[in-house]
Amino acid sequence: MKNTHILLASGLMASLVGCTSTSGTSQINTPQKNDAWFVQAQQQIAKAKANKPIDKPAKNVILFVGDGMSVGTITAARIYEGQRRGLLGEEYQLAMEQLPYVALSKTYNTDAQTPDSAGTASAMVTGVKTKQGIISVDDNVQRGFCNTQIGHEAKTAWEMAAEKGLSVGVVSTARITHATPATTYAHSADRNWENDTKLPNIAKNQGCIDIAQQLINFNGGKGMDVVFGGGRREFLPATTVDPEGKKGKRKDGRNLISEWQAKHPNAQYVYDKAGFDTLNGNTKQAFGLFESSHMKYEADRRNGEPSVAEMTAKAIDILSKNKDGYLLMVEAGRIDHAHHDGNAARALIDTVAYDDAIKAALDKTNPEDTLIIVTADHAHTLISNGYADRGNPILGLSKKNGQYNVDDYGKRYTTLSYGNGPGAVKGARSNPTEQEVMDLDYRQQSLVRLSSETHSGEDVAIFARGPEAYLFQGAVEQNYIFHVMNEALGLTK
Repeated sequence: MKNTHILLASGLMASLVGCTSTSGTSQINTPQKNDAWFVQAQQQIAKAKANKPIDKPAKNVILFVGDGMSVGTITAARIYEGQRRGLLGEEYQLAMEQLPYVALSKTYNTDAQTPDSAGTASAMVTGVKTKQGIISVDDNVQRGFCNTQIGHEAKTAWEMAAEKGLSVGVVSTARITHATPATTYAHSADRNWENDTKLPNIAKNQGCIDIAQQLINFNGGKGMDVVFGGGRREFLPATTVDPEGKKGKRKDGRNLISEWQAKHPNAQYVYDKAGFDTLNGNTKQAFGLFESSHMKYEADRRNGEPSVAEMTAKAIDILSKNKDGYLLMVEAGRIDHAHHDGNAARALIDTVAYDDAIKAALDKTNPEDTLIIVTADHAHTLISNGYADRGNPILGLSKKNGQYNVDDYGKRYTTLSYGNGPGAVKGARSNPTEQEVMDLDYRQQSLVRLSSETHSGEDVAIFARGPEAYLFQGAVEQNYIFHVMNEALGLTK
């Protein structure tokens, strides 16, 4: 009986592969071979085979960080942008999704299953995982205790690159002193120590200094070559009103912007789009603070400040003047903020703006000498509910065959919702209308009521192109990202 099973299996396999003779010349009949999906996949196979790893040092590295950009956010943004372009949406590809190498990043902090931006970004820029809420220091540091920080600073890739003679820069749509961008240049036992008023007196007495001051002191006072973002208030005295009518936050009386200008008389400081547009081929060092706090969401941005794509392109232009190369971080910080507010529309629009910045970088750089890494620091609780027809508006109510999908109580629901956040209500869930959910300010419904939606502990994506990009394989610890950058630039001695 056992041999019979073997013979039957052999016969089945022979029929499946079309082996009617020993010549091996017969072909399987594939009636679907002219189907568009079939043809497209075959083209992708050919493209993948033609792609060869670039195994050599990089001259430049750009690390893109979509703050809070979960895999679900990428999917929803892809569909949103595809539909905005007149397509059904699901078939569209963002620029980041076209990069040849992909991996997953495990985002947990050493003390937390669901992480925060400080610990996750610190892992990416220093090569070691650490706790929540602390900036580029190792796991021995206790949050809020300055005395535990001394001697446990973890040198960042940006510090190493500057020491090696590379140009360095950081771009963010958040405050430039906020957790993710701060990890490139600062070391702090608390991510909230953005200006001097945030430090307790004991921390000051023990020698800790605020994050804004550390930016001005970066690289022995030489500073970053490019800094673009928000957070003007962290650098100005409380007695000073900025050009847009907002007061500073500092109580030490120091105007760090003026101090930076005094240190760099040949550099340019700008605070609006008009000033930004004056930066040109003669600019070697630039400091741009375009808002008192965070920059505006892309959906609300007007001509007063540059887009993240414009800041990215300008940063590359300035940094590229260094023949030895550069290291740049670009953060889309407000994807995260929109998610915290339960506002999927603004989160998706900011994700598309972030993708525009990635495209700008891809267009302006050579894959033979520039490693581009696109990732996120952590995920969010955004989920996609079933079962809408293909092409249904991603921000709209779920519909099938022209009819609203409803829950067991007969109430409509959106495709996108959150696991928790401000969109939950006490008592029965409301029955939303199409007009309501398509409003830019709509907060998606959520399961658990919280004033601010939380991060998620799920993995995030890594996309990469350029020298050593092929090293991104499988699911990796988040600190591995530093080690790929190090492998490409040879930062450690």
